[in-house]
Amino acid sequence: MSDTATVPADAQWFALHTLSGQENKVKVYIDKFKKQEELDDYIYEVLLPTEVVSEVKNGKKRTITRKLYPGYVFIHMRLYDQDHKLINRPWYFVKEVAGVIGFVGGDKPSALRQSEVDEIRARIEAANGKEVPKVSYEVGEEVKVTDGAFANLTGRIDEIDPERGKLKISVSIFGRFTPVELEYWQVQRMTES
Repeated sequence: MSDTATVPADAQWFALHTLSGQENKVKVYIDKFKKQEELDDYIYEVLLPTEVVSEVKNGKKRTITRKLYPGYVFIHMRLYDQDHKLINRPWYFVKEVAGVIGFVGGDKPSALRQSEVDEIRARIEAANGKEVPKVSYEVGEEVKVTDGAFANLTGRIDEIDPERGKLKISVSIFGRFTPVELEYWQVQRMTES
């Protein structure tokens, strides 16, 4: 994050539209070359909001980093001068980065509203340090257990604990429903195969 003491009052947040899958390259390039191009006085922060997501493929749990806003990177910069005219150096530098399609808003981009920036930061903060399941479940939903001592049994979700990534499921063992606690990745929806 940038040092807010050095960010002038006329710096604003803008959204950059990028090619799919190029978001990280765009962020890394701008962060790396803004100093070399002597644009530190114009570009202050590049933001690529992500979250950690867990999923199960072929019976193995894996975690991936997923972009909260695929196809977009957010940039805090001075793009306009006091007369509201585009400042050419940072404009062309950012527009010509490989993977950048352009500023959202085209040739006269509008800055993001503070409420939009606050919402983006809130989503980043909410995702920080948490592993989110790729699939979300609902109470009462039928699931099949795919891992652990109860593998291949089916059950009904009784409780969901998103903070811990756990589900309480009633499974039928010897004709009786027994509550068991499992992690999200240990079950799958009945419709999935």
